[in-house]
Amino acid sequence: MNRSWSIQNGLIELSEGEKKIYPSALDLYGACEGSQIFYNNNEYFLQSEIDDFRFSSLVLNIKLSFEFCDQNSSLVINAVKGDVEYPVVRRDGFFSDYVIISNVWYSLGGDFKVIKDLTQGQDLKSIRYSDYLKLRRDLLRRQINFDDNLKDANFSHSECIFNPNDILATLYPYQEAGCKWLSFMISQSCGAILADEMGLGKTLQIISVVASLKNRLGAVNVLIVSPVSLLENWSRECERFCPSLKVLVHYGTRRTGYYGDLKEYDLVITSYGGVRSDLGMLNMIHWNLVVLDEAQNIKNPRAHRTRDIKNLKRKCSVAVTGTPFENHMTDLWSIVDFVSPGYFGKLSEFEGTFNDDMLSAVTIERFLTPIMIRRKVLDVAKDLPERIDIPIAVRMTRTEAAYYEAKRKEYTEADLSSLRIEMIQGLRMFCTHPSVYCPKLVNKDPFAISLKYQRLCEILEEISTSGEKVLIFTSFNDMISLMVEDLSKRFSCYVNFINGSTKVPDRQKIIDEFSSVEGTAVLVLNPKAAGAGLNITAANHVVHYNPEWNPAVEDQASARAYRRGQERKVFVYRLYYANTIEDVINDKIMSKRRIMTASVVGHHGDSEDDYKLRSLTISPYDCELEEFDEPS
Repeated sequence: MNRSWSIQNGLIELSEGEKKIYPSALDLYGACEGSQIFYNNNEYFLQSEIDDFRFSSLVLNIKLSFEFCDQNSSLVINAVKGDVEYPVVRRDGFFSDYVIISNVWYSLGGDFKVIKDLTQGQDLKSIRYSDYLKLRRDLLRRQINFDDNLKDANFSHSECIFNPNDILATLYPYQEAGCKWLSFMISQSCGAILADEMGLGKTLQIISVVASLKNRLGAVNVLIVSPVSLLENWSRECERFCPSLKVLVHYGTRRTGYYGDLKEYDLVITSYGGVRSDLGMLNMIHWNLVVLDEAQNIKNPRAHRTRDIKNLKRKCSVAVTGTPFENHMTDLWSIVDFVSPGYFGKLSEFEGTFNDDMLSAVTIERFLTPIMIRRKVLDVAKDLPERIDIPIAVRMTRTEAAYYEAKRKEYTEADLSSLRIEMIQGLRMFCTHPSVYCPKLVNKDPFAISLKYQRLCEILEEISTSGEKVLIFTSFNDMISLMVEDLSKRFSCYVNFINGSTKVPDRQKIIDEFSSVEGTAVLVLNPKAAGAGLNITAANHVVHYNPEWNPAVEDQASARAYRRGQERKVFVYRLYYANTIEDVINDKIMSKRRIMTASVVGHHGDSEDDYKLRSLTISPYDCELEEFDEPS
């Protein structure tokens, strides 16, 4: 049989009659200065058949890149020789393991074998997004570098599955882009995280996507799980922007005991607790889409609530949160495990790979990019007014310092391991106001015995002269009660509050009432009860009366006023006592914010904090004078 060698389309071709064979580098073996090769134990000579052909002893490295376009991505592998890149030929679902450059044959090294194994049999000229995610993840796990243009991808093709005219609102360009991306992800059955910063209209984007789903499919079964405090807000927003959606709030007296009732609605809204209580009934429906609002509620992967949420039967998942990472890397694992189960592998493997540090934060960002969309207020909300942040460190009065030091010494001389939580909370309570922690001071004038409270009143005095409104956030209900009683008398203005005891249906009523007041009004809020999801743009002053361990809690609280719809300059005041537990918390907040910029939040409550609490002292004689009695 006649045999002949040639180079066809960048590959060595062996012709045996009509049969074409394309040997790999493993099939080929160069000898005698490249003039002789062996194929299947038979000896052939190329030199007489391919002019100037030779085998090089050099092994070339490769460069891997994804080119994302419309609904598909393509994988490109180039061999690198000097500063020039040469495409690696692909045939019959396999990349060739060599390149021919100017009739010189080079084998490929580096990560080529691993890439070849990962891509075997795939059509890499048109990779579906779900397959792209898996391949991209596997490359990252093997620490193989690649380039892609995902961040610059245009999801204009999603116009066929998302129509902004399906809702009664005009979306901002970034919101429409977000809706197209979410619609695309859902059409690909890929989980997604909508992580826009607070105040950028995440709720509206979800409603818009659901409305388009209904208009395209005719009927949808969507379950939205949200904190209890936001159920009413979801219901109102749906009625406002898409009244054609059939919406059921499955909570309280409106709960049904028959799953068939739920199927009559396009959108069922329930609470995290509602999922726990009714998981069996909810799982009698295979939901087209499950959306978690404030998805950081499942940040603890070992919590019963988290496990129940992840057991919901669903085709696709979307997590909505402006703060996807709060304290630990496992927060991130848990949310991603909901939207894309198995994406980060097992929890134990993840914990063994990623630590709560900047290096892990930078590394994990590349995993997150294709499944998370995040826009920042400063980047997209150019029409928002200026926000001015004013940190205010207050030095305790001499008597406050004496009380504080006495209590701190009492704690630190005890068994810190058993008293740590009690100690921290006790010192935090004292820092809000002495009378909150010391009952014998309750009848004292609150203004006279707390320098921090005096500073708050000075701020409110300035606000009242301009007739503007203010939100005050504090974690302790006793402090809320003190403020509501004292400030209403001191400033003769509207003062109200929202905390955990405020009934959910009443919370929006209080906000509406506060917003309708002419002139100065004060709303005192617990950040856990009213720090997320609510729109309170009637206020343009925000006071954080005591710092929180978690910066995300403060950020969410500030976003109640600094968000779309705000037309005035916003002032955010952060009050804290210097050289106290509040100073320790403030340092921790600053550390977490640095890590948050790299897409993850660091840990807290470590041994370093214990040391600070033991060693940080206040000299009562390095403080302001005041009037109330010294401690006995």
